[in-house]
Amino acid sequence: MIKASIVGGTGYTAGELLRILLHHPEVKIESVVSSSSAGKPVTDVHRDLYGETDLVFTDQIGNPDVVFLCLGHGMSRPFLDENRLPSSCRIIDLGNDFRNDPVYGDRTFVFGLCELNKNLIREAKFIANPGCFATSILLTLIPLASKKLLTDEIHVHAITGSTGAGKKPGETTHFSYRDNNISVYKAFRHQHLDEIRNTLASAGNDSLPQINFVPMRGDYTRGIFASVYTKWEGIMSETETIDFYKQFYAGSPFVFVSDEPVSLKEVVNTNKGLLHIEFHNGYIHITSIIDNLLKGASGQAVQNMNLMFGLDEATGLKLKGSAF
Repeated sequence: MIKASIVGGTGYTAGELLRILLHHPEVKIESVVSSSSAGKPVTDVHRDLYGETDLVFTDQIGNPDVVFLCLGHGMSRPFLDENRLPSSCRIIDLGNDFRNDPVYGDRTFVFGLCELNKNLIREAKFIANPGCFATSILLTLIPLASKKLLTDEIHVHAITGSTGAGKKPGETTHFSYRDNNISVYKAFRHQHLDEIRNTLASAGNDSLPQINFVPMRGDYTRGIFASVYTKWEGIMSETETIDFYKQFYAGSPFVFVSDEPVSLKEVVNTNKGLLHIEFHNGYIHITSIIDNLLKGASGQAVQNMNLMFGLDEATGLKLKGSAF
């Protein structure tokens, strides 16, 4: 059994990890670390797990085989400086500390987008789990980047649920603001842009065009819907393009190209990513949907863990969504 510890155990991503790992056939939870809640039952915070676990928050990591860092952005580096982990312990960081700056001391973090870096992940000890917006957008673009086909400006509009902002309440996350409301934020300057550019370059498209990214806050709790388009006239036929995408993702247990338009509820509560491709007036238009807490965070982290420990990458992740 893989002994897993979750650090930063009270947040949304930690809660999703617990829901997955408690039912993972190859995992035993070693510890759920929270200095602020040490000594309290995990179910005091994660009420949906009542009756499923008697775990208690602790301030001790224990002796895990893998640590999931579910800390705030910028907090993973100080944590690793202040805490000694077993030399054999693998690390999966769900923050942004190592996505664009992967070398830290004697540790080198692999970018954990399984559909791009599967072989590297299998050999890695340290993983930088991708961001949620980055995951949804990269799934639309890495097939094209792998063939150096991104040559014209890329336009992205993407909307996310309130859980994407984390558990700590803020002015734009509380119910009174979010309900029946949509707003733009960090237009053209979102923090995931560097992550997207770096990954597309590593996928093969080393000369990148401008990426115009307009993120939006949605009036719902979870899920990302991304709309991505760029000029495509004369590059590849419509049939060839769709066949290429389907072949590119043929080996993925979670990413699929749908022949029909997609809607967000089709992926909520799952680790799936669904794409739909259309062509209009010389442009390719790709829509992408994921659950920001699963494929965009905790589900992808477990997928990375499965690969690192030689398991089938879908182990423990065959989750059923809800249509209504």
